[in-house]
Amino acid sequence: MRAKVNIKQVLEEVIDEMVAKGIFWSEAASQVEKLFILRALEENDGNLSRAAETMGVHRNTFSKKIRQYGIQKSRKKK
Repeated sequence: MRAKVNIKQVLEEVIDEMVAKGIFWSEAASQVEKLFILRALEENDGNLSRAAETMGVHRNTFSKKIRQYGIQKSRKKK
C-alpha cells in the first residue's frame, strides 16, 4: 500500500531545493508545465482533447504548448 503523500509538503521541499540551487522562476515554471503536459498525454493515451481537458485548458492552447516544448504528440503510457 502506498503511503499518503502530502503534495504541499513535497512542493515546498522541491521549491526550497530549486531556490537554494539558484533556479529562476521562468525555468522552473516551464519545466513544471512541460512535465504536466507529458503526464497528461500519458494518462490519456496520447489523446490531445482529453489531455487538454485533464489540464483544464483549451485544446488549441494545449497544442500550442506541445509545439512550444517540442513534445511528440503520441505519448502513451509505458
